[in-house]
Order: sequence, then C-alpha cells, then structure tokens
Amino acid sequence: MLILTNAVVGVVMMVLGRTLMDSLLGTMGLSSAVFGYCRTYLSNYLLFTIPILLMYNFSLYLIAADKSTLSLICTVAGGVTNIILDYVLIALFDLGIQGAAIATGLGYSITAVAGFLVFGKKDSLLHFERPVFRGSVLFHASANGLSELATSLVSGITTLLFNLAMLKYVGEDGVAAITIIMYVLMFVSALFIGYSYGVAPMISYYHGEQNHEKLKKLVGFSVRFIIGASVLCTVISILATVPLVSVFTRPGIPVYELAITGNRLCSIALLFVGLNVFSSGMFTALSNGVVSAVLAFSRSFLFTAASIQFMPILLGGVTGVWLATPAAELLGTVMAAALLLKYRKRYGY
Repeated sequence: MLILTNAVVGVVMMVLGRTLMDSLLGTMGLSSAVFGYCRTYLSNYLLFTIPILLMYNFSLYLIAADKSTLSLICTVAGGVTNIILDYVLIALFDLGIQGAAIATGLGYSITAVAGFLVFGKKDSLLHFERPVFRGSVLFHASANGLSELATSLVSGITTLLFNLAMLKYVGEDGVAAITIIMYVLMFVSALFIGYSYGVAPMISYYHGEQNHEKLKKLVGFSVRFIIGASVLCTVISILATVPLVSVFTRPGIPVYELAITGNRLCSIALLFVGLNVFSSGMFTALSNGVVSAVLAFSRSFLFTAASIQFMPILLGGVTGVWLATPAAELLGTVMAAALLLKYRKRYGY
C-alpha cells in the first residue's frame, strides 16, 4: 500500500510541478538565463519523481529485509552513475543542464529498479502483496515522517534564501559559487553526523542502565574529539581551498574567484558544526526529543534565516552572505553549550 501511495503521490507532484513551474519561477525575480536553466532542469528532473520517491522507500526496506549491504551498494552505485552520466551527457553529448537533470534522475533510479527486482520475489523476507488500504497505517507512517518533512522543507527554504541573496549581490555566478561551498560543508558535516549516529546507541544504553560514569566518559571523549576534529577540518578546508574549488570549476572565471573567497570564510563554520550536530543527536539518544528538535530547528532555520537577512546588511554585501553560515553555527553552539550545561545534572554526563 505504501509503495502504491508513493507512486500516486509521485504522479500528483509531477503534474503539479510541471503545471505550476513557470508561475513559481516567475515569482523569484530570476534573470532570463537563470529562469531558463531552472525550467530546463526541473522539467527533466520531474520525470523521475516516482523513481526518486521509491528510492527513499526501497533504501529503508532493503535494510529491513536484511539486505543492508545491497542498500549501500545501490546508494554508491547511484552516486557513481550520476557522476559518470554527468560527464557523458554534459561533456560528450553537450546536453548542458538537461544532461545534469537526466543524470541525477537515472542515478536515483538504480535503487528503485533494485527494489522491484528484490521485492518482486516471493522468497524475499519482504515482498510485494496485493495492496490493501489501511488508513491507520498510512496515517502513522505519515505522522512519523513529519520531522523529516520539516527538515527537507527547512533545507529547501534556506537554500532558496542563500540563492536569492547571491543573485541580489553578485548574480548567477554567486549561486554557482555558493553551491560549490555547500558541497564542501555538507561533506565535512557528514563526518560529524556519522560519528553522532555511531555513538547514539551507546549513549542510550548507558543512560538506560543509569551508568553515569561511562556516560560521562563517553560524552566527555566525544566533545573533546569533536572539538579537535573541528579545528583540524577547518584548517584543512582553508588550506585546501584551491584544490577543493578546482574540482568544480577552473581558474580565470568569476565563479572560481568567488568560491575561493567564500570557502575560506565559510570554513569558519566547521569550528561549530560538529558540536551542534552531536548535541542534537545526544539529546535524541537521551529520549529528549523536544530539546533535540529545538536545537536542530534553531540552528538550521531560525539562526540561518536571520543571518542571511542581517549579515549582508551589517557587513555590506556578499561578505555577509559568506559569513551567514558561520554566524548561524556559532549561535547554535552557544545554545547547545547552554543546554548541555543545563541538563548535565539531570542526565549525569
């Protein structure tokens, strides 16, 4: 039933997307060049709406069916396929932004195809059956995913705010430059997310058995490790700015110069990202979802949105946009530190 629901939702999203695309893009004040790029990319990307939705489903279902290795292989294969097809369709076939959209869609489709092959077999631990409508199951599944929905919406809104700010101050080149820098920041952030996910079960276990001594040692080690790793990642990112940016663009063009300057400024955010990610994950592991949600929402949306609006005014233009992320992460760290101290006695860490 859930798979069929996703397929129906995918069709609705695709139809609405293609119907409202021009109107939505027209309200954003885009130049004719950016409007054309967005329209071309979105019109092709929407064709893969159903495979993309199924990819998210099947990735989890493969893990539930004791095929976590296959899920990992599909994810990696999808990324590699995307990279290869980007080169083939853009560089060799000269399809430009259309080729990028097709490459992304086909990369996502690998997991969808694998899911149909695996779950189409009756001997699989999980397999397809005739769909039966269960309203309560659908409701609970939808309600359980509200936090992920909020996260995705927040990410989309903040990305839009960054892009609009860049368009305002430096034009299309700024959008390309900040996209490059966000890739670098997301890569490093993934390291801290992975660590936080790894220690979360141990934090929950020690908290559950009220082993405050081990919990205190684990949290203390984690904080020290994250602070050290944060400093190291910041230094590496700043020193390796040229090779990192050169992966995405070449010297001698405005995007390159903007990205070089932007990466060196935005890398300051890496000093604070790790502790913010860990703090939110730790409170989730301690079964305090409210504090975790407040930390995550404040850092990823409230502080970020405010910084994007006010930092360019305070610092006069694009420099403020580059420093918006460090400012938001710094505010998040101040809040995280305050909450860590506030709840220290309650949880015994």
